[in-house]
Amino acid sequence: MAFIKLSNFKNSTGLLKKEYEKGLRRAGRIWNVLTIQSQTPEILRDSMRLYNSTMFGNSNVSRFDRELLAVVTSISNECEY
Repeated sequence: MAFIKLSNFKNSTGLLKKEYEKGLRRAGRIWNVLTIQSQTPEILRDSMRLYNSTMFGNSNVSRFDRELLAVVTSISNECEY
């Protein structure tokens, strides 16, 4: 079984702490999708930039449809959304 060392908010510093704080403000908690990327805070930061551009950026796809696509994709992948 694979094992990935996760960093929690309490022990985080620097860029990781900043990204965790953004996650807390955005969602009220730190979701696993953030902690799984905690070993490389630069990737976490860039991943969240892509997510924000995808979900909130200028697009012909409505916000509702973007969320719906995310839910359907998560269900298809048997992931918690």
